[in-house]
Amino acid sequence: MSNGLAFATVTQALALLIANNLRPEIDIAVTVDTRRPPTEPPTEPTINIFLYQVTPNTSMRATDLPTRASDGTLLKRPAAAMDLHYLISAYGEESELVGQRLIGSVVRTLHEIPMLPKDVIEEAARRPYLAGSDLAESVQRVRFTPTQMDVDETSKLWGMLYQTPYVLSVCYQGSLVLIEGRERPVPAKPVERPTVRVLPFGAPGAPEPPTLPGADPERPEEPARAEAEAATQNETAAAAKPAGKRSAATKAAAAKTPAAKTAAAKTAKAAATKSAPSKTTKTAAAKSAAAPSRTRKATPRRRGGRSEDTES
Repeated sequence: MSNGLAFATVTQALALLIANNLRPEIDIAVTVDTRRPPTEPPTEPTINIFLYQVTPNTSMRATDLPTRASDGTLLKRPAAAMDLHYLISAYGEESELVGQRLIGSVVRTLHEIPMLPKDVIEEAARRPYLAGSDLAESVQRVRFTPTQMDVDETSKLWGMLYQTPYVLSVCYQGSLVLIEGRERPVPAKPVERPTVRVLPFGAPGAPEPPTLPGADPERPEEPARAEAEAATQNETAAAAKPAGKRSAATKAAAAKTPAAKTAAAKTAKAAATKSAPSKTTKTAAAKSAAAPSRTRKATPRRRGGRSEDTES
């Protein structure tokens, strides 16, 4: 984190980083300015560093939204995550290609050292107008990456600079700069009593389970646990007594247990299965009733004074 002097500190540190790494390619005196490109191009070798835009960082812009409690108490300092966009241009004798040599040294330096070193930031913060800057203590380091711009975007950028002729230049983006607030947050209170709630998971929109009388809403598992313990005690007591000496209350309590209910259901099902005729027997009886009788029966029949037997 850093205060409001972070933008200016990054710009000054970038100028120092470029000025300290021009050699060995550049063996002439070069002036490094931190201002907008001049309307009158300088004749001396000059590198101009211009911060033309500051934008919110897309990946960190929403990381610290809940900074205050419901009563307005500050929970943590708000921090603005920003990106810095620089236009770096070079001036010099065109016949000796000074501008191109300077731009080449700038590209080599920022590609070799893409992150601002801490010692360079501390050196930049020694300026009188940057007194109080704490960018060097920030954990987040500023990293420079080149910005690709086509001819149309470049013409629009230089068109914003009124009456400023175009010169060879490159664009870089510095990420990430965190600007922290000044107000100190209220320290959080210590945990006095840990409370863990266990709730049954149901389908969305399903009604909540009913609460038993006398149940604690903070501990919904207590009634079920007490009922299970009581059932276990009843089963143990019933098993310990002889079969003939069990009281009616004990038998009734044992009959209400889940194991007794399951055994009774199995017995009733077995009795119903034995009393009901099987499916095979029913089918055989139905076929036997529906089939026509093929038994031969002799019936006397008279024809011409003689009796004949016929089959029916």
